[in-house]
Amino acid sequence: MSNQLGLGFNDESVESRPLAAILRPDSFESFVGQENLRPMLKHLLTSPRHVIFWGPPGSGKTTLAHLISSQLKLEIFNFSAVTSGIPELKKIIAEIFDLKKIYNKQSILFIDEIHRFNKSQQDALLPYLENGDFLFFGATTEYPQTSLNRALISRVSLIELKSHSKDDLVKILTTALDHLKRDDLKAYIPDLAEFSNGDARFAINQFSILSEMPAERLENKEHVLKELFEHARQYDKQANRHYDVISAFIKSVRGSDPDAALLYLAIMLDGGENPEFIARRLMILASEDVGLANSQALQVTCNAHYVVKNIGMPEARITLSHATVFMCLSPKSNSVYLGIDEALSYVRENPTLEVPGHLSSIGPEKKNYKYPHSYPQDFTPQDYKPKDHKIKFYQPKHNGSEKMIIDQWTNFTKSAFN
Repeated sequence: MSNQLGLGFNDESVESRPLAAILRPDSFESFVGQENLRPMLKHLLTSPRHVIFWGPPGSGKTTLAHLISSQLKLEIFNFSAVTSGIPELKKIIAEIFDLKKIYNKQSILFIDEIHRFNKSQQDALLPYLENGDFLFFGATTEYPQTSLNRALISRVSLIELKSHSKDDLVKILTTALDHLKRDDLKAYIPDLAEFSNGDARFAINQFSILSEMPAERLENKEHVLKELFEHARQYDKQANRHYDVISAFIKSVRGSDPDAALLYLAIMLDGGENPEFIARRLMILASEDVGLANSQALQVTCNAHYVVKNIGMPEARITLSHATVFMCLSPKSNSVYLGIDEALSYVRENPTLEVPGHLSSIGPEKKNYKYPHSYPQDFTPQDYKPKDHKIKFYQPKHNGSEKMIIDQWTNFTKSAFN
């Protein structure tokens, strides 16, 4: 299960390996993209340390790990968290210790898809990392702060890779073109680079599929591209894309732009996002961003959540669209959101606040409580705040129905005090 100084290739003939494996760079000079990381990678070669590479598929995480091991002239032991568990990992670690004992030489343990390990499996690595028994390299497509344990993150350096640019993919695919000696595929390169979502491996694999098609089929370029990319849209419910899209959705609703909100809703639904998750976010928005300006929003979103939960997709898309557009078109107010956060901040910054005696449930002062319903208009002036605390958390917004509520309340209190 180990590999000496290479890129993880086995002894199969070059022709039997996938094109992406054949074209994998064997030097930093031939590695395309991630220019901003070059200084950091150079530093890794002079000062090796534990690293987790994270970024979207096909951005070069595995390639960089193997290039570094090659430059350092260290053996790299490859392990996939998708297909193997702790027993297999222990066997590899035992190999690493045997090699170190015999040759007194450091090795690298590379775990691909490290986020697939659960908490206890990640914790099993900590003593080895702490003792420096080997160099640890990991790779993940997930956002580390939410997919990895804090204890593991604290012991490694995180290196973020970005999706390849279109120009990067054109360079990579041109290399593939030269390797295959298929000039007839050159016209496809710009489209492959455009629609591969910055994923070099995917782009090369699609190029390989093209190279196997008969010439007469390749003549219908539009049909071929539609077939290749019909299901290639990128959406990962755990990675950055997930957080970026839901963030854009929330901000579009808050900004009262129904077209943008529907666009991001469609992206989430097309990507397989859990519709109940979207409905829950809408319920939060109903109080956080619409609030008292249109209290009906809370009812609409709660009803939408009920429908989504009980009806499901694809019909739930209509209900989610209904709630989304309603929220966009509603007047906005965050007064209740700001009010509770101000109150919580005040409570946390002060000693225990005593309840006024006349509001307590026991004690001699409770007889001094004035029951509002015993007075005209069911109201009478009375102190409700703790003694000596001048507080005001609720700051009304004069938008939508909140303006009407505030006007009514203002007029009522004026007449009551008069």
